[in-house]
Amino acid sequence: MAISLDKALGIHQHALEGRVRRAEVLANNLANADTPGYKARDVDFQAMMQKAQDSMSGFGMTRTHESHMDTSSMGADSELLYRVPHQPSVDGNTVDAQQEQTRFMRNAMDYQASFQFLDGKVSGIKKALSGQ
Repeated sequence: MAISLDKALGIHQHALEGRVRRAEVLANNLANADTPGYKARDVDFQAMMQKAQDSMSGFGMTRTHESHMDTSSMGADSELLYRVPHQPSVDGNTVDAQQEQTRFMRNAMDYQASFQFLDGKVSGIKKALSGQ
């Protein structure tokens, strides 16, 4: 009987990847807090998780003809959105550093939780394989 790691780890590996992606975007926003005209971005985490869930269940879209649109390349930026600012600055920058730091810290806590869930899954697999 073969073990499928994708099924064994569940959605947790995709959640961890999504949290890493969001951390990169939020860090980029913080790095450009003083850049004139920079527009703050964020990741639609729910859309990323829905896409991962669809791909795991096998109900995702597939390309059946060469003239059909290729949706596999749409994943990288399809979840990346512009944030609507509460109060944009005069120079057109939409980054609010305090809100970005808060979002970054919240994402870090969510990342840690996702990592602990994934670690628990891996520990369970190790115990099962060793016969404990």
